Amino acid sequence: MRYVAILLFICLFGCKNDSNKFDVPSPTSGKYLENEIQLADSVYYDKVLGALVGSAIGDAMGASTEMWHRKDIQLSYGYINGLTPALREQSPEGTWDHNLLDGATTDDTRWKSLMVHYFKANKNNINPENFTDFIIEYYNTLTNALANKDIQISTDALDTQIEKIDWIKEWARVALAYKKDNSTYLQAQNRFYGGEMSCAGQLYSPMVGLISKSPAEAYQKAYDLSLFDIGYAKDITALVSTMTFMATRTESIDSIMNVANFVDPIGYADSRLVGRIPTTILIGSQKNVRRINELVLDAVLLNDSLTYNVPKGFKGSKPEWIRQEMVYRLLEKDERSIAFHSAEIWQILVTALEYGRGDFEKTMQFIVNYGRDNDTVAAIAGMILGAKLGYKALPPQLRETIIKVNRENMGIDLEVLAREMSQ
Repeated sequence: MRYVAILLFICLFGCKNDSNKFDVPSPTSGKYLENEIQLADSVYYDKVLGALVGSAIGDAMGASTEMWHRKDIQLSYGYINGLTPALREQSPEGTWDHNLLDGATTDDTRWKSLMVHYFKANKNNINPENFTDFIIEYYNTLTNALANKDIQISTDALDTQIEKIDWIKEWARVALAYKKDNSTYLQAQNRFYGGEMSCAGQLYSPMVGLISKSPAEAYQKAYDLSLFDIGYAKDITALVSTMTFMATRTESIDSIMNVANFVDPIGYADSRLVGRIPTTILIGSQKNVRRINELVLDAVLLNDSLTYNVPKGFKGSKPEWIRQEMVYRLLEKDERSIAFHSAEIWQILVTALEYGRGDFEKTMQFIVNYGRDNDTVAAIAGMILGAKLGYKALPPQLRETIIKVNRENMGIDLEVLAREMSQ
């Protein structure tokens, strides 16, 4: 009986204490753009075509000066306002022929075309398994064609086929390893393009945003397909997809960019000591642009023709050029060892979006005239802004030239691709 009494005392005492306990509940994360907006078929088609054409415009504007320093661009072109002939040697990641017309595109647009075929083959049901299958199948198709008699008897045809294989084989190596086992995959992934934190996923992830139904879905699907990225490059890949989705649903450039602060299903913001690197870059870039735009320029700067010489072709005022050059110099301070480093691509992208404030041509010109991997950055920004504005709102001469040159000279019909995505 004594033990029963003790147990009853403990129970009653414990229950009494429990009833007096109080705690402030932790907040739960809400959904960014929780109310899904359904687009009419005609609106969706216009935005998809705008995204594809906008991306190709950016790619083509940077094709002639890819990897150049901005001072070299000014020496050869002045300030680039539109399309220029792609005067360069062919390469697997570049143009597939020497010295092409203005409007010619590179691997950035080829990846968009490849993704449309991937979506179509899998009826928009995308995942890492069928993505790697698709890449392997494409690679095998190219290598099997080497047995074709026409290719065997023509060295020029052989060179053409080998160049296509060279473009995809780095990706196929990782895809093949993924299908084998996790250890082999991790080794191949960390060897991809020398083991650098490249912008691999950003070449195709904006396309995922076009077929998603919410910001969270756009993030997760792109993250799942970021099989070639390492570290926070995977987060950047997914954020680019999320921003593209947002661009189809809002005209606000702030809402498009702020999605990076609210969508974080993996929990990068909780990383100890470091936090979330892409949002740190985003916030810092926005502050830099805003501070420079608010500067009152003194007479010394305005009269400095040596340090702030306005390039030929720049249509703005000298104060506008000085501010743009100041932003360029801040970007230059953060250059990585390779121009296609994922964080550098992201930093230039968000800086340009903040600087352009939704203006398509201003944003494209800012990116292209900065140099570095300008065709890739401009292709990503062009897809985001093209999705925001729609095809009909893109500059007429640019959009019409891009449609024509890519159809007739590059073998990529952007209108057909947009229709296939919209069906």
